[in-house]
Amino acid sequence: MIENKVLVSVNVPSLEEKYDVYIPVNRKIYSVIKMLKITLFELSSGTFNVQRDYVLYNASNGNIYDMNTLVRDTDIRNDSMIILL
Repeated sequence: MIENKVLVSVNVPSLEEKYDVYIPVNRKIYSVIKMLKITLFELSSGTFNVQRDYVLYNASNGNIYDMNTLVRDTDIRNDSMIILL
């Protein structure tokens, strides 16, 4: 297990795909979204729209993650399922 990162499944409806990615627990949600946007742009061969504003949702309960909260202070853990919408 990597202690400073968690492995999550990210559902990306705009690409109709799911990706397993490691995200750092010491970053704020807005920083994680920025990182995901860059990664998804590369994985999708440039089809993912990085210009849009996105939010992260908990796939289990639909709660939106606050942009200024550290990942470690959320309920995001290994094997969590989140949605980037």
